[in-house]
Amino acid sequence: MARQKGIIKLKGTIGDITFYKTQDGHLAREKGGIDASRIASDPAFQRTRENGSEFGRAGKAGKLLRTALRPLLLNSADSRMVSRLTQAMVKVIQADTVSDRGLRNVIDGETELLFGFEFNIRGKLGTSLYAPYVGAIDRVSGEITVDLASFMPANMLAAPSGTTHFKIISAGAEVDFEAETYVVATSETAILPWDATATAAINQTNAVTPASTKPLFLALGIEFYQEINGQMYPLKNGAFNPLAIVKVDSGV
Repeated sequence: MARQKGIIKLKGTIGDITFYKTQDGHLAREKGGIDASRIASDPAFQRTRENGSEFGRAGKAGKLLRTALRPLLLNSADSRMVSRLTQAMVKVIQADTVSDRGLRNVIDGETELLFGFEFNIRGKLGTSLYAPYVGAIDRVSGEITVDLASFMPANMLAAPSGTTHFKIISAGAEVDFEAETYVVATSETAILPWDATATAAINQTNAVTPASTKPLFLALGIEFYQEINGQMYPLKNGAFNPLAIVKVDSGV
């Protein structure tokens, strides 16, 4: 892979060189590769086919989780979140110790490995929220909760420059990776001032299916705002809003 320089940037293929644009700029690489039909049938590529099958399964699982959390992700995701989540799902699948290679899956893997996943590397929850919180998943009742005791925002929230207000958001998601369905509930506080005045205690309950046997997730995040002439605007279009998975219950 080479980086294109100069005033004129190329796209397309010239001879054996392919020119293309990515988030990292205009790049070029040598054209090549192995014929797809050979990869699909040649015994020498058995491992490749197995890896490809599991990678595709990871991509579908990541998409389903993203779709379930979409109400929160609209304002809290970085440009490479999709690929990062897919890689995290690959690790979940690789933790499956009962299925044959190539057939490993999320259900028999370890969804707990998604604990701590940050959806926005430009603004991580772990370096934004210092107020203690307690997340809980009650599988019997279907209640997925998060509680924060009263805290002083100016001291306990590392807010981006320009912040005047914020709100705490959360979601509880029940995800059926086999049927490719989900149940999700979300909560949010009112828009609160980012100042030295202590908040009230925050208690959010997100209800999904009682007694579910599917994986359950709790996501917690913050949205930052700037007040201008009495109006609230998402700070820098939400570029620094953190959101993370803070509790996981894999199911039975």
